[in-house]
Amino acid sequence: MSRVYNFSAGPAALPTEVLEQAQAEMLDWNGSGMSVMEMSHRGKDYMSIAAKAEADLRELMDVPDNYKVLFLQGGASSQFAMVPINLLNGKKSADYLLTGQWSKKAVAEARRFCNVNLVADTTDSKFTTVPDEASLKFDPDAAYVHYTPNETIVGVEFDYIPDTGDVPLVADMSSTILSRKIDVSKFGIIYAGAQKNIGPAGLTIVIVREDLIGNADASMPVMFDYKTFADNDSMYNTPPTYSWYLAGLVFAWGLKKGGMSAIEAINRRKAEKLYKAIDDSAFFSNPVDVQYRSWMNVPFILANADLDATFIEQAAAKGLVTLKGHRSVGGMRASIYNAMPEEGVDALIAFMQEFERNHG
Repeated sequence: MSRVYNFSAGPAALPTEVLEQAQAEMLDWNGSGMSVMEMSHRGKDYMSIAAKAEADLRELMDVPDNYKVLFLQGGASSQFAMVPINLLNGKKSADYLLTGQWSKKAVAEARRFCNVNLVADTTDSKFTTVPDEASLKFDPDAAYVHYTPNETIVGVEFDYIPDTGDVPLVADMSSTILSRKIDVSKFGIIYAGAQKNIGPAGLTIVIVREDLIGNADASMPVMFDYKTFADNDSMYNTPPTYSWYLAGLVFAWGLKKGGMSAIEAINRRKAEKLYKAIDDSAFFSNPVDVQYRSWMNVPFILANADLDATFIEQAAAKGLVTLKGHRSVGGMRASIYNAMPEEGVDALIAFMQEFERNHG
């Protein structure tokens, strides 16, 4: 059976080379006589896998030495609570930028723990833009500032990193991590669910500056305290071992591809050609402010919504799958994460042009 081009927003496609390596190692990892998923997380074989994964991620992202890298469970959604639990440190409020459905959920959870000051709220635009950087006014006494650099549902993305001064900046990078070079030192915390650019669902990466660890209220569960995992190399309890292993294979794959500069160039090229195909068409359109279009999630609308089902059916017949837009938005959405080859984007564009000729 041939592989399809999978445009899912997540769980998303994994690099073919990674899947092939995992397949080859499924029954016997490195002569151990067992699968990685059968190993004790405290055994020397698995400890070597975990250590290499962290080292490769640090190299890929150039993570400074004063940051801990945590491999957790619970998805990015658990971080909506863990961030205020760990960062409030006696303060009563935090600043949030509300620019889509995921930051909206983060705001709702934070309100269980503190006063939320909405520095920006783009609800009225239907989340098709982000605030101009000059318009942002942060509270210097806030415990932290939280934002979501890329919102997957509408496909809107910040083209800047907010300058929050001495207030720690927290970013939910679930759908944009590893897509380009970033300066980690500008953030207090970066967190991301794995199922976009990192690996299979079940793993959450948290990159946290060391001075922000150890401030959780003693009344909070130990499993929601970053210190619990920082002090135990993310192995306070059994971690998601196989997801961690697969993430490590993805990190190694990224280094072999040439690192973040090379990956960024490919991602920029994929996004530019797909948006050009949409903009050059009278049949397809994208609702997002051009300056803030996502590189990773490209929604588009057909001129005749009655043809949506036909488009999806015929695309699937061409091996182009999971293109249906989010139920709250409709239309189509092509998620073109790192594992989506450029040939897949080219195939989608060719099909879109053919569909327009036949139905436009």
